[in-house]
Amino acid sequence: MRKLISALLYTALMGLANTGHADVATAEALREGDMRKLNFHSTPVAASDVPFTGANGSEMTLADFGGKYVVLNFWATWCAPCRVEMPHLSALQTAMGGDQMEVVTIATGRNPLPVMQRFFEEIEVDNLPLHTDPRQSLARGMGVLGLPVTVILDPDGYEVARMQGEADWSSENAMAIMQALIGPES
Repeated sequence: MRKLISALLYTALMGLANTGHADVATAEALREGDMRKLNFHSTPVAASDVPFTGANGSEMTLADFGGKYVVLNFWATWCAPCRVEMPHLSALQTAMGGDQMEVVTIATGRNPLPVMQRFFEEIEVDNLPLHTDPRQSLARGMGVLGLPVTVILDPDGYEVARMQGEADWSSENAMAIMQALIGPES
């Protein structure tokens, strides 16, 4: 009898402990089209705590976005695929951004603010931040080896998935993946 109770208790606790993992598994199973390039980690990876420069010039870290899912995009003004992808990230922010999810864009390397502003004006994006990582410290700390790179962070600040290259983040598939991660109550 004691073994049966122990087994039931263990099973119940494992179910509670793996709730977040179940959401990741569901999201991973939804990948189609561009989203097939989105690689989910078997174990979440701690995100870097290296500071970057916020849109208002203040020093920030990724911890400033704790408590919500973050679609973190590393980009640059000279990056042609970034020009294609950024409007899709903007559309994702418009559709799903809020208390539970936010698209955070960080221009890495030499990207003067006037050039970044012109880039956003030309592609008609006005709802994403102009954060910068001028010395590529954060990008290096997170193993970014080319652009664009998009990383999904969970509300605890752990990287759960990563994509190298551009994608249509405004697609139904991308939004379904994000909704699976966020959960049904949003």
